[in-house]
Amino acid sequence: MGQMSNSAVGSYMADYQYRTEQTKKNENTDKSGKTEKKVRPGGRTIGDVQLSEKAAKYYEKLKAKYGNMDFVIVSADKKEEAERNKGMYKSSKELLVLIDADKIEKMAEDESYRKKYESILSGATSKMNQMKQRLGSRAKHVRSFGMTFDDNGTASLFAVIDRSLAKQRERIADKKEKNAEDRKDAAKEAAAERAEKWRNPSDKIVFRDDDEVTAADARDTVTVTAPTWDELFQKIDHVIGGRQDFVRTDAEKAVGGSFDYSL
Repeated sequence: MGQMSNSAVGSYMADYQYRTEQTKKNENTDKSGKTEKKVRPGGRTIGDVQLSEKAAKYYEKLKAKYGNMDFVIVSADKKEEAERNKGMYKSSKELLVLIDADKIEKMAEDESYRKKYESILSGATSKMNQMKQRLGSRAKHVRSFGMTFDDNGTASLFAVIDRSLAKQRERIADKKEKNAEDRKDAAKEAAAERAEKWRNPSDKIVFRDDDEVTAADARDTVTVTAPTWDELFQKIDHVIGGRQDFVRTDAEKAVGGSFDYSL
């Protein structure tokens, strides 16, 4: 009576083995199926951006490596919105870089993928310097330069330009034309003299920092996009009318068009 039957022993052993296997499975599931901890990265983001700890650490190194760039990480659901509104994001640094969180994750994991993107970023630094040299004094009319990447890793460049300056040039041109006609009439001599204050001794166009620039003008910007630095320069030059309306210094004229602006 104190002895267990063979069937009872077999049932007990089977149950014990089952429970042991289940315990092991649960332990393995806890280890392998555990969701990796996500953290919110430091810096600017668009949308609810969270990175793995590894990606977050890599991102901090990336920002330190390219200190002249302002990185903005975009969540997957905000990529299209960020692309549409890229001209609205301001930056005090040389280049604004909009990049989605998935790319940061992959850059942290994949060395070849990381090298590809970092190579583009490294090249952008020298090309930015070339761009500013070629623009000369006109560079100040560009509020910001930026870069984005599509899903295939192709970089696209953009620049946000203050169009209020173009309106200033139109007003100045109108004044110059009117004054030229007024000089024929002695009665308009005073108006011609007032117009001369728009010119400096070397007869270069200068802009006054007064109420000629209205609040509406200050909000008037245009964003141009291009696949290469050379094309971006051409679009910027077209908007601000550099070749027609600005008198460049000898140093600016010496900066030729032989730069390598290929992306």
